[in-house]
Amino acid sequence: MTNQLDSPPIESQLVRRLLGGQFALTAEVTPPVSAGSDELLAKAEPLRGIVDAVNVTDGASARVHLSSVISAAILNANGIEPVVQFTCRDRNRIALISDLLGVGAQSIHNLLILTGDDPTVGDQPQAKPVFDLKSHELITIAHKMSQDGIIPSKSVKMTAEGVDPNTRKIETPPKFFIGAADVPTVKIDEQWLVGLRKKKACGAQFIQTQLSYDMDLIRAYANLLIEEGFTENMFFLIGNGPLPSARSAIWMRENLWGVVVPDKIIKRLETAKDSKLEGIRICSEHLQELSQISGVAGAHLMAPINVKSIPASIEMASLGNRS
Repeated sequence: MTNQLDSPPIESQLVRRLLGGQFALTAEVTPPVSAGSDELLAKAEPLRGIVDAVNVTDGASARVHLSSVISAAILNANGIEPVVQFTCRDRNRIALISDLLGVGAQSIHNLLILTGDDPTVGDQPQAKPVFDLKSHELITIAHKMSQDGIIPSKSVKMTAEGVDPNTRKIETPPKFFIGAADVPTVKIDEQWLVGLRKKKACGAQFIQTQLSYDMDLIRAYANLLIEEGFTENMFFLIGNGPLPSARSAIWMRENLWGVVVPDKIIKRLETAKDSKLEGIRICSEHLQELSQISGVAGAHLMAPINVKSIPASIEMASLGNRS
């Protein structure tokens, strides 16, 4: 699959992997509740050399953790390429743009821009939600910063078609590879279609999806992406990961929006002698399948309580060599 991007930062291992048409792998860690770096590095170390980049979440589930911006800087300084997540929930545009400049100054290239979870579901339910920008607006700003070397300064309606001309020039522009999120769908829904088109128009270059363990759904989703032209200049990484138990899988399906775990997967976990090993097997099988689906550029592996099983899943799928 050929994919055309506007001046992608080839300094990024993830970008090079995708542009080379190779199956890319990213994984996710939640920064610790700690003012030290050791705990974060301990979480990420098993992923070194196994995946192309490691996501660091930004207040996942609206809970307090070590800053995603600082976490990304720590990983980057220690030779682990990060994908730094930015949510629109907690900061106004001044703070968000300042942090974008900050990660650019650290030679961090990969961004995943999200709306962010409602603060009332987290550990600080009295926190004031900001949402000064919507995710597609922040995508537009990051795109303009990276491609045009400018900061749009006072527009409320920021779109790819027109940004308020009152801008500021960036002395040394960042080089961003900009991502957004999506939930795989089996058929076209107008709201989904409009939303994904908007992200594409505003400058999203890659997509990481919510967890889905239904390969038939993913094949249908990939066909839709191809038919609608999304794969011509965006890369799609499908959410997956080793499930530790049937209980965990059921909880995720019932409590996390957009997660798809078919009954047959839960049954395999329930009847397995070793459910953790079975979860690794399932993930490895899915990785092999995903690597053969046209329109799928890679996988994004998530296992919040089971990160150490990610390398085993990749190795079992014979996808462990990231050189």
